[in-house]
Amino acid sequence: MKTVKDYIRTIVDFPHEGIMFRDVTTLFSDPRGFRMCIDQILNPYAGTRIDKVAGLEARGFIIGGAIAHQLSVGFTPIRKKGKLPGATLSQAYQLEYGEAVMEIHDDAIQPGEKVLLVDDLLATGGTAQAGIQLIEKLGGEIVGCAFIVDLPELGGRAKLEAMGMDVHILCEFEGL
Repeated sequence: MKTVKDYIRTIVDFPHEGIMFRDVTTLFSDPRGFRMCIDQILNPYAGTRIDKVAGLEARGFIIGGAIAHQLSVGFTPIRKKGKLPGATLSQAYQLEYGEAVMEIHDDAIQPGEKVLLVDDLLATGGTAQAGIQLIEKLGGEIVGCAFIVDLPELGGRAKLEAMGMDVHILCEFEGL
């Protein structure tokens, strides 16, 4: 029986030499694989109140939209700076070289709403950490952080767990 990991292809030396890019588009393009992915992300949250799903740009929008639809709840995009049209809150985070900024609409989440944060891949955890901080600034309560792929060598899971987050991962790949 195939697992979610079996649907993910690895592209060597993309976008730079030495990088093993974990491409989830092959998972998304297969109806059984995609359904399996969404079901497995939701499984640990069965019976948990979730009011919103927040997805991190950009592949987090794909799974986030599907999860929100499955739960019949709203979807909130967390985007790179300058991509949202309304009034926003911003949160800077560290990249390997420099800094980036994520934004959320300032009315996207109401105080007390229970939010599931999702993305395709967890690496260093910087983007997810920024997303968590934005949700919390709006008064949202994170019920969990769910990812398809973890790159454990980069330490993102440990960073999020140190923040008190429940982290759910479908599969891991060694290396960068």
